[in-house]
Amino acid sequence: MKITIDIDCTPQEARGFFGLPDIASMQEALLKEAQGRMTEALKAMDPEAMVKTWLPQTLKGFEQLQEMFLAQMGRPKK
Repeated sequence: MKITIDIDCTPQEARGFFGLPDIASMQEALLKEAQGRMTEALKAMDPEAMVKTWLPQTLKGFEQLQEMFLAQMGRPKK
């Protein structure tokens, strides 16, 4: 025997039914603080320094991938 019950309620109503506290205001405050911290961190980042840091590693990865493909195809490495 299988019984299915569909309950149509909002999350706030469900929390109230189960006796859970309403944490919406706390969640909103924490999200605003996290957004502020992320904004400040992004402002502190220098795009040019980021590109200089990431680009050499990315190019080296591409070179290694290319060498692997060439080795699989039987061509000599450059």
